[in-house]
Amino acid sequence: MPSKKALVRRPSPRLAEGLVTHIERERVDADLAVEQWEAYVTALRAHGWDTIEVDPADDCPDSVFVEDTVVRYRNVALIARPGAESRRAETAGVEEAVAGLGCSVNWIWEPGTLEGGDVLKIGDTVYVGRGGRTNAAGVQQLRAAFEPLGARVVAVPVTKVLHLKSAVTALPDGTVIGHIPKMDTPSLFARFLPVPEEAGAHVVLLGGDKLLMAASAPKTAELFSDLGYEPVVVDISEFEKLEGCVTCLSVRLRELYT
Repeated sequence: MPSKKALVRRPSPRLAEGLVTHIERERVDADLAVEQWEAYVTALRAHGWDTIEVDPADDCPDSVFVEDTVVRYRNVALIARPGAESRRAETAGVEEAVAGLGCSVNWIWEPGTLEGGDVLKIGDTVYVGRGGRTNAAGVQQLRAAFEPLGARVVAVPVTKVLHLKSAVTALPDGTVIGHIPKMDTPSLFARFLPVPEEAGAHVVLLGGDKLLMAASAPKTAELFSDLGYEPVVVDISEFEKLEGCVTCLSVRLRELYT
């Protein structure tokens, strides 16, 4: 059976100090955020995922957004070098976790910057957002790490949102979904389905026809239901105030081998 492991990281007590770039800052309820994070982790476990809690990084307000710290293709884990300097201390604990799972560990080096939220994998195609947090050198280093393993790396401009996966993710059949007002170039994706809400652009594939998604996108959930999928809805309102979404709260590690 393919492995279904997910790295998660408990919210920092300083979560409310997290960065915001494209939205106005709102008050974050840290206690409610912990409750929402626990419900998110419970939803993963309820659908067959083995969750692995990375050591907390309490001095890093954004550390709950663990997806930004690493990108994996086949058995190579590429440790990110966040574009936000305040986030660079987050990677050490994640590096330890992926090494413990048997991954071959590589790194993004200066002057490259790359955050995992900018990377969308669909089969062997790896889309990488080139924008505020991921620079050209980061894209080049990702290409050098993954193309020899069989990946096709496609760079995508990102200017309207924080990360590529703030704008688009993909359904189990590989169809890219996105909210067009937040996208720079929808035409880059051959199979594309527009969704009616910004939060509806973010799904985590739980397995089979089940899609983990935010409670803030009810119209999109209805659309997915009409297409034969089963939305699994979680409330992540406190993380959305920090430009977070369902994808960035975990690192899904499928089909690991050692």
